[in-house]
Order: sequence, then structure tokens, then C-alpha cells
Amino acid sequence: MAAVALQRRQCDAGGQPVPVVRRSIHGRILALRGAAGENAPMARPTHAFSLPGVANLHSHAFQRAMAGLAERQTDPKDSFWTWRETMYRMAARFDPDTLYAVAAQLYAEMLEAGYTRVCEFHYLHHAPDGTPYDDPAAMSRALVRAARDTGIRMTLLPVLYMSGGFDGRPLGERQRRFGHDVDGFLRLLETLRGEEDAMLRVGCALHSLRAVPADAMRAVVAALPPDMPLHIHIAEQIGEVQDCLALRGARPVEWLLANAEVDARWTLVHATHLEPAEVTGIARSGATVAICPTTEANLGDGLFPLRDYLAAGGAFGIGSDSQVSVSPVEELRWLEYGQRLSTRRRNIAVGADSSSVGETLLHAVQASSARATGFDPGGEVLLLDEDAPQLTGATPEDLQDRWIFSGNRNLVREVHVNGELVVSEGRHRDRDAIAARYRQALVKLL
Repeated sequence: MAAVALQRRQCDAGGQPVPVVRRSIHGRILALRGAAGENAPMARPTHAFSLPGVANLHSHAFQRAMAGLAERQTDPKDSFWTWRETMYRMAARFDPDTLYAVAAQLYAEMLEAGYTRVCEFHYLHHAPDGTPYDDPAAMSRALVRAARDTGIRMTLLPVLYMSGGFDGRPLGERQRRFGHDVDGFLRLLETLRGEEDAMLRVGCALHSLRAVPADAMRAVVAALPPDMPLHIHIAEQIGEVQDCLALRGARPVEWLLANAEVDARWTLVHATHLEPAEVTGIARSGATVAICPTTEANLGDGLFPLRDYLAAGGAFGIGSDSQVSVSPVEELRWLEYGQRLSTRRRNIAVGADSSSVGETLLHAVQASSARATGFDPGGEVLLLDEDAPQLTGATPEDLQDRWIFSGNRNLVREVHVNGELVVSEGRHRDRDAIAARYRQALVKLL
């Protein structure tokens, strides 16, 4: 997936015009010309410092408001399960207005960092006491409005959340706003699907095997269109694996592969704790794994077995998840660095077609993007800052490695989504107004 140099208009192998970035002598973009004319959506980047946009396959937007607020030890055995208590307290404070403000801030940050599409794993459905809003889709629509206003492509994933554990216990008091029965959930999906357009896709999310009984999972999956993206949290925690073994007689991924027709429309989020047969089983199924390295590190989850998964030919992407970091560079860098630390070797994520770690990682996340998000490839381009010292002398062969492994300065200068310039000179077009609303929302939430 090497970047290509600025070129005259030409046709691809199928005879279709290749979009061209036309720039001034000072390097500024003058126009994006695609098959449909000036300012048509870009099908692929054509400038030497351009790359395709990156898909964020797993996001909980509301958690941006609590980033940095769960970093004090409350238990000598602090873990995901103690962090979850802090998350529940924050989740109970949101309404549609504050969710919109926080999501808009997050999505603007994503665009500035190089994310151009986001899969929003959304379970704050109702009022805090579990009462549906007058508009049952009010919270979903707040997220859609935030995505539209900022200019990021969204795959909205309403989450089915029914039980508090593998034993089928009812949802706890702080989980009530998450809950649906099967019929109500399917009605929500159908309502939201009617709003799809070039910037919005609607998929389906099952929160986890512990939160969705087996019969409900089967009923929902059977009712979905065959091409609808389908995401699920799975095997993130050792405790989850142990509970699944005790109550369902199999490990989570093992159980899912045996009890569902897992295929390319499925995205398994985290899938951290796997046995070798599960690694090969996911790869053979065609499913995508959404790996969230900064969140998994923050929560002490563990390391995904990337080297074995790559050897099996598995598909993967990345996600910002809890929003402790909003940077595809950091997710990709730590995906590789985690493997280096565990193996005490370098340059782990390479494939048969490339010895470049950066190229391998970026090619992988591009290859999985369409199936996980439901959007066709293309239409999104990043232009990196060719004046940045880190990119001095960059070539198409080393640009990806330089972007990921050259430090923490944001090198994204311009971002185009669906033909719209949404980031210029590193700033989102509405950064100041969005940030002002975010600050007002945090005053209410904290």
C-alpha cells in the first residue's frame, strides 16, 4: 500500500479515471478531481505524501469524558472489573445533549489524527433508570448528528445487552439504560437503517456472550440482512473465559465458532485470550479482529497473539475503544511494540509481500475496513505534512514506517472525506466551536 507520487490524470486497470490531487506551487490543495469531476470523492490517494484514511473499528464515544479519571488505585488488584465501576458512574450521567457534545469532540480529534470512519459500539440507549426516551433512538441520533457535523463516516452499531452474566442474571441497576429485549432491539435497528446514506451505515453489535443469551443471539442474527456488519466483544478478560468454560462448556471464541456461522461480516473485538485452534478458526472464518492496543494496555487485558494470527492469514483492524488515546499511529505502534516486548525480537508484523512493518499494518487495516464498516473502499484521503522534519527525504517505500515510528507529533495536515475538506493545517474545520461545547458538557458531567 505504498503512497504514489503526484501524477497526471490517468486511468486504472479497469479504464476508470484515477482521482488526482491538484496543488499550488506552495503545496496547497487546489482541487480533488475524481471520476465525477471537481471535488468528487477520492477513490484513492495520488500524492507522494498521501495515504488512505484509517478505519476505527471500535469506539465508545462517551468514554472520552473519563479519559485519565480512572488512574488511581482503588484496589491492590485493580483490573478491568474495577475500572468498569468508574465507567458505570460516568455512563449514568449522559443525556442526548452531552453525548452529542462529547462525541463531536472525539470525532473531530479522530479526523485530525487520521481516522476517517468509525464503528461506534453504542449501548447508552435509555434514560439512566432504564426508561426509554420519547424517541427511543434519541441517544443513537445524538451520535449520528455528531458524526455528520464533524464529517466522519460512521458505522453505528446499536448494542444488544440483555443479561448481567453467563448465568443469565438480570441487568444491574447501573446497566438498566443499556437493556433491550430482542423485538425492541430489532425495531431500533430498522428505524436507524432508514437513515443510511453516503456517510452512515448501521450494523449490529452483540455486547458479549455473557450479556446476550444464546437463544437471543441466534434470533437476532437470523433476522439481520446477510450483509450487515456484526460486531461482538469476546475473550477480552481471563475471567470471561473462565466463566464461559464453566457455564457453556467451551472458551468464548471456541463456543462462538461452534454455535454461529461466523464469516466475513463478523468483527470480534479484542479476542485477546485465545488457544491455537481459536486463532486458526477465526482466520479461516474470514472474520476480522478489532484490536485496541492502548485500551487493552490501560486495562491490563493482555496481548493479542498477533504473530500466530498473521501466520494463519487472519484479518484485523484497530480501535480506540475507551479513548485513552485517539491516534491510529499509537494503536499501530503499540500493536507492534507489544509483540516485540513479548518475543524480545524486532519487526514482527511483516507479511509475505512486504518486509515493512508500517506497510504491513496499514495494508491490513485497509483490507479489513470495508467488511467491518459496511462502506465501500475509498473516498477518504490523508495528506501528511511534507514539511515535517521527520518526513525529510521520505519515499513511497518508507512513508508508512516514518509515519508510525517517528514520534508523537501529529503529521496529518489535511483530511478529505467524501470529497469534503474536514481538516486543514492539522485543525478540524470547526475545532473551536466543538471544543467550547465539549467544555460545557464536561462541567455537567464531572
